[in-house]
Amino acid sequence: MPLSKVDSISIGGFDGMHIGHQRLFEELGENGAIVVIETGYANLTPGNEREHYTHYPIFYYSLEDIRHLEGEEFIAILKHRFPRLVKIVVGYDFHFGKNRRYSHANLHELFSGEIRVIEQVCLDNDSVHSHKIRNKIQIGDITGANRFLGHNYTIKGSVVKGQGIGKTELVPTINLECPGYLLPYEGVYAAFTRIDNEEHFHPSVVFVGHRVTTDGSYAIESHILGETIESCSNASVSFVKFIRKNQKFESLDALKEAIQNDIAFAKTELRHLSL
Repeated sequence: MPLSKVDSISIGGFDGMHIGHQRLFEELGENGAIVVIETGYANLTPGNEREHYTHYPIFYYSLEDIRHLEGEEFIAILKHRFPRLVKIVVGYDFHFGKNRRYSHANLHELFSGEIRVIEQVCLDNDSVHSHKIRNKIQIGDITGANRFLGHNYTIKGSVVKGQGIGKTELVPTINLECPGYLLPYEGVYAAFTRIDNEEHFHPSVVFVGHRVTTDGSYAIESHILGETIESCSNASVSFVKFIRKNQKFESLDALKEAIQNDIAFAKTELRHLSL
C-alpha cells in the first residue's frame, strides 16, 4: 500500500502479534497500517516475522532513533510519513517520546484526528501481555502461550549438522539453529515442522535442550512423523503441546523407548489438527 493512502495507524512494539495486539488492529480501517517501535528485545516475532500475522503493512522505527524526540516531534514525523493520517490506535499503556513522558492522553493534545485507546485484553480474567507469554514459554506452558498468542508459537532457523547418531541409533531428525528467538523450556513437544518453503506442515516431535544422555550439547531437533527428509536448508517449528521434561537416560535403548512413547503421544495430539 502506498504511504499516501494510509489513513489510520496502530503504534506499539507488537512482539508476538498476540490477541491483545490483534484487538488494536481491529480498529484500523481498510487503509490502515501498523507502526512497530523496535526496542531490540523482540524475540517472539523478531524482525519481519510479525508480518506473518496480519494483512496490514508494517512500518518499522528503531527506538534508538526516536527515543530522544519530544511528543510534538514524534507526531510530526508520523504526519509527514502518512499525510492522510486521521486516526491513531494505541493500547491503554502506550507511552512515547523522551523519557517516555508522553501517554495516550497527550495524543489528544498533539494530534487533531481521532485517537482510539484500547483497554487491556483479558483471557480467563488474566491480562494478555508479551512478557506473560515469554514466561509461559520459558516454563513449558506452550498451551497457555498459544492461547494468549492466538496462534502456535513458532521459531525458524537454518538446518545444521547434528550428532549423526539419530538416523542410525535413534530416529532421524532435522537439527536447527534459531538465533533471535526465545527458546522454550527444555523438553519434548508435539509440533508441526515446515521444511524450506513448502506449503505443508509435517506433524513432528521436537526436542529442545541439552543432549544429557549423549554429549551434553544444546540442540533443537525435529523428527518428522512417518517421513524421512533427505535434505533441506531451513525449517520452522510450530509448538503445539508439551510432552515431557528433558531427562537423562541410562542407555540409548532407554532413550529410544522414550522417543517412541513421545511419537505415540504426538500422533494422538496432532491427529485432528492441521496447519
